[in-house]
Amino acid sequence: MKLSNSLAVNKEQAYKIFPIGESFDLITRDLFLGATKAWFLGVNGMCKTEVLQEIFSDLQNPLFMKDSDVRDLSLYMASKIGYAQTELTNDWEQIISAVLSGPSVLFVDGFSDAIVLDTRTYPARGISEPDTERVTLGARDGFVETMLFNANLIRRRIRNPRLTFSVRPLGTDSRTDVAVSYIDGYVDRALLQKLYDKLDALRITSLTMGAKSLEELLVPKKWYHPLPSIQQTQRPDVACSYLLEGNLLLLVDNSPSVLILPSTIFQFTQSPEDYYKSPITGSYSRLLRFCCILISLFLLPVFLLLGSYFPDIADTLSLFPVETASSNRLFLYVLFAELSLNLFQYSAAHSPSAYSGSLSIVGGLILSDVAIDLHWVSLEVMFYAAATMLASLALSSTAFAEGIRCYRIFLLLMTGCFGFWGFLAGCFLVLLSALTTPSFAGKSFFWPLYPFNREALSTLFFRRPTYKAQPSNVWKRERKNKTGPSQSP
Repeated sequence: MKLSNSLAVNKEQAYKIFPIGESFDLITRDLFLGATKAWFLGVNGMCKTEVLQEIFSDLQNPLFMKDSDVRDLSLYMASKIGYAQTELTNDWEQIISAVLSGPSVLFVDGFSDAIVLDTRTYPARGISEPDTERVTLGARDGFVETMLFNANLIRRRIRNPRLTFSVRPLGTDSRTDVAVSYIDGYVDRALLQKLYDKLDALRITSLTMGAKSLEELLVPKKWYHPLPSIQQTQRPDVACSYLLEGNLLLLVDNSPSVLILPSTIFQFTQSPEDYYKSPITGSYSRLLRFCCILISLFLLPVFLLLGSYFPDIADTLSLFPVETASSNRLFLYVLFAELSLNLFQYSAAHSPSAYSGSLSIVGGLILSDVAIDLHWVSLEVMFYAAATMLASLALSSTAFAEGIRCYRIFLLLMTGCFGFWGFLAGCFLVLLSALTTPSFAGKSFFWPLYPFNREALSTLFFRRPTYKAQPSNVWKRERKNKTGPSQSP
């Protein structure tokens, strides 16, 4: 629907579209530009008041008016508005999207175009280090809920003129801005086009949970795939490193996380902490983290298997004291320890910081000691469960750790119910679930293991010095755009 050249008709239409007068945050103002009538519409709190005051002061200044009428709106806008980005539009859909996104609109009588003033501002929290991706050294900034700030954090680190942020709205109700970020010349253009086609094909009302909702829409999964298919990060340095390797980023407005495409299972085992240490200590931390994956997945199930069905081996390995519990009781002990520690971890994560320390002491000392005295759990079971929990906390990705936890509980149930053969069948099903985990655009979830890339795989296990670990040297990916730069900045 197009605008009319009558200001009265445009005002009437605006009152039909917006709840003006009912919603307190919608603000309007009748103005005179010389002798020409005008009308302002915006959202209170999303417009920079100081900038608007300067703009209106200049527009209404008689010294700036050659005559009392506005004759050429485009020339008038170009010569009189010098404080903001502006554009002319005659489309009501574009006006609705602009007003609800933050820019304000100025209607002028006698013209079928309106002036869109980009004077937006958003409430935002401080750019602080994310709690889930802390490092002992390195940058302390993190993404926030304002997409423009997140784009600035990336561009501040990558001053490449080919760095691009392509924005498109998603959701018929929410109209959430989603920006696709990439470096032209580094990115796979076919993969980029697949992403654009996927975003354009989405028919949704809103992105309720921000980046997480978009992740589930881009890569639908079955219930038996607990591992994440798309990596999320709240650290700008991590996001920039993937950009320079040719990956795509998805920035979702109102979400402090950035999606990385495509993603592989090995990306969830990486941590920026490795690169803020020397190569030898970084490699040690990385190998220890890989060991923690195996410990988190197999320690409790193997303990239950040996204690219940192979007591001689368990006694040889000194896994139990002399008075060993029965297999059924041991199974209940292990389940109780697993579920209680999960409950304790969730409670500590969601409790206020003022109480988290006290909760850790109460849960770790008092509750476990009382549970042992009441014979709800044994001392050795609590020890192995605590070691499993520590190994899970050592994983850098919480989403990946949650997926490993689901696999571990499944192995415990299979082992406790069906014994040795249940354990083998559980391991096979876990492996099958991991191998069939979908990824974006059909890319291999286990690259560089499949298809095999020896050099790339070695860099996943061993932290290389910076001068040897530049993206063009490590990944050796063919550049689809030969006109692009051949080396990362």
